[in-house]
Amino acid sequence: MAKAMTKQAKTESGETAIKVLDDIVERARTAFDDKNLRFTHLREQVFSEIAAIRGSIGAYEILERLAEKGTRLAPISVYRSIDALMEVGVIHRLESKNAFFACRRHEHGKKGRPIFMACEKCGGVVEVPAQGIFDEVKSLAASVEFTPKVKFIEVSGICAVCRRKDEAE
Repeated sequence: MAKAMTKQAKTESGETAIKVLDDIVERARTAFDDKNLRFTHLREQVFSEIAAIRGSIGAYEILERLAEKGTRLAPISVYRSIDALMEVGVIHRLESKNAFFACRRHEHGKKGRPIFMACEKCGGVVEVPAQGIFDEVKSLAASVEFTPKVKFIEVSGICAVCRRKDEAE
C-alpha cells in the first residue's frame, strides 16, 4: 500500500511529496517500534491516507479512499487503526471537525505541546509549539482552583497561502 500511496503522491505533487510521505510513514513505523506496538498493514494504509493530504480527513472519507483502491473495510476497522495511531502520537484529532491529520513535527514531545492552526479555506492544518500557552492556562486555572482538561487548542483562520491568493485576486 505504501508504494501505491507513493505513486499517488508523485502524480499529485511531484518528487518532493514522495520523499515527504515516505519519511512520515517511516517515522510512524519507528514510533510504533519504540512503543513495542505493531504497525500493521491496515494501520499503515490508514496512516498513509491521512498523511497524504495537507489537512484533516474524516474516518468515512478514509474508508472511501481505501475502497477506491480496492480495500473494503468496516468502519470499526478504520476507527481501531485511528485509535492506535492516536495512541502512538503519529496523528491528531481536530476536535472541531471530528477529523484527523498526521503529526509532521520531527521533535514531537521535545518542544512541549502544540496548538493546531486550521485554515478555513483550504483545510490545511499546522502544529505550532506552544507549551507556554498551556502553562498559562494551567496557571490561570490554578488561580481559581479549577482543574482544566485541555488536551489541545485549535485556532481557525486563513493560512498564508490562501491569504496571498486572496490578496492577488
